Amino acid sequence: MPRRIGFHPEALAELVAAAAWYRERNPATGAAFEAEIDRAIARILEAPERYPAYVDDTRRYLLRRFPYAVVYRIGNRYIEIVAVAHGRRRPGHWRQR
Repeated sequence: MPRRIGFHPEALAELVAAAAWYRERNPATGAAFEAEIDRAIARILEAPERYPAYVDDTRRYLLRRFPYAVVYRIGNRYIEIVAVAHGRRRPGHWRQR
């Protein structure tokens, strides 16, 4: 079972941009967003197949407090996060990654 996690460069850019957006509006909300992302990653690492199959061999973890999903692919040696996608903006923009 994979134990390492990596980010597609565009997924990392999405994460950084979303965290900055929340931090600029309210530092506490930014910290809460980052904590929820950390919790999502920990849960994905704990049981990557627990979360539902999504599109093109990916799986999706929905954040509870924020309108984002962590979309990931399970590989032989690691888990790749392919998108940190806003639930209402540009659906499927990440599919070509």
